[in-house]
Amino acid sequence: MLEPLNEGFLSRISDLLLCRWTCRHCCQKCYESSCCQSSEDEVEILGPFPAQTPPWLLASRSSDKDGDSVHTASEVPLTPRTNSPDRRCSSSDTSKSTYSLTRRISSLESRRPSSPLIDIKPIEFGVLSAKKEPVQPSVLRRTYTPDDYFRKFEPRLYSLDANGDDVDFLTDAEILSKYQLGMLHFSTQYDLLHSQLTVRVIEARDLPPPVPHDGARQDVAHCNPYVKICLLPDQKNSKQTGVKRKTQKPVFEERYTFEIPFLEAQRRTLLLTVLDFDKFSRHCVIGKVAVPLGEVDLVKGGHWWRALIPSSQNEVELGELLLSLNYLPSAGRLNVDVIRAKQLLQTDVSQGSDPFVKIQLVHGLKLVKTKKTSFLRGTIDPFYNESFSFKVPQEELENASLVFTVFGHNVKSSNDFIGRIVIGQYPSGPSESNHWRRMLNAHRTAVEQWHSLRSRAECDRVSPASLEVT
Repeated sequence: MLEPLNEGFLSRISDLLLCRWTCRHCCQKCYESSCCQSSEDEVEILGPFPAQTPPWLLASRSSDKDGDSVHTASEVPLTPRTNSPDRRCSSSDTSKSTYSLTRRISSLESRRPSSPLIDIKPIEFGVLSAKKEPVQPSVLRRTYTPDDYFRKFEPRLYSLDANGDDVDFLTDAEILSKYQLGMLHFSTQYDLLHSQLTVRVIEARDLPPPVPHDGARQDVAHCNPYVKICLLPDQKNSKQTGVKRKTQKPVFEERYTFEIPFLEAQRRTLLLTVLDFDKFSRHCVIGKVAVPLGEVDLVKGGHWWRALIPSSQNEVELGELLLSLNYLPSAGRLNVDVIRAKQLLQTDVSQGSDPFVKIQLVHGLKLVKTKKTSFLRGTIDPFYNESFSFKVPQEELENASLVFTVFGHNVKSSNDFIGRIVIGQYPSGPSESNHWRRMLNAHRTAVEQWHSLRSRAECDRVSPASLEVT
């Protein structure tokens, strides 16, 4: 049978394993714990420092600092107690060896340089609070100088000469003195019972004399003013007064109603535009007045004199035309329906207009056929509902163009041109091209679309078919 190991032997082995310090000369004598000298120069580090100093070593070092020379067996790690004399002797040897080694370690550790402290912030992947700084890579940003910011400004937006919002800070007298376009007298009243807004155009005064754009103007001493009324942002459903002949102080006294809910009316802006009628040239804008209806008491109503300001809308809208197109491949027929027009340019001073529509079929660059609607007296919003049919073989359809021209009927002289559009091979604009393409893809189904009328010069510039008609 194996004899039990000596407990003193086990104690020395445990001291050797726990100790990370050894002798420079030999490693075997450390087993006996008899080569350890009191000189501190013979001790070196063979292993890394422990992460934390063992409690028994801290207790021994604190006792050494206090200058205590007497150490009892209780300061040494406990070993199993027996009544054998050999075991008491081995325990005493172990205590002495441990004490001498602990004292040298303490002196060395006190002289060991301390490691620098590094403060490392952890990266948090949760929701960042307002007090915590997220650890993120910094983005290189361009540094701007004050000159870079001022380069982005547009001086015209901040100039008092611009026709912008600077007029909001001027009185009517200052606006009249600055622009000298005259003043307009009007009133508003809202009827809650019938949900109607009534706008009354009363009169104007001190209007400027007309500026002729060419030599066709016969009377340059007086203008022929009229007023156009609309509720922004809707400019399509507008109203228009009659034309007052040769006067800078016209009296209109005309009322117009708009069917609109009260809350919607408060979000609109009343726009009154004063124009100068010229039969032999284009109509020009004299000035405008804009009133946000949310800033006035609509139910109580009121009337105001307001100074006219310049308008950025130099060109007057010529009106709109509603058309329907349909092609029957089996019969080779191109059917056209002229349904209605609205807000046509006024061509007669006293009666508004007597408009009619002329439809001309152009094949390639050759005029083939001409048809026209009847004329309606004294209106700028005519309803026609007239149909026309042109014989166009399917192989010739891609070379066909339809020219629609709106005229004002005139008995004493030639008819007055109002506006024109071209649909087909040579369209006058994107809207006309889209209508023709939709008709070709509709397969015998009628396609309706509104078109804004264009000037003769604009159509002649973009459509060769417009040059072939009169």
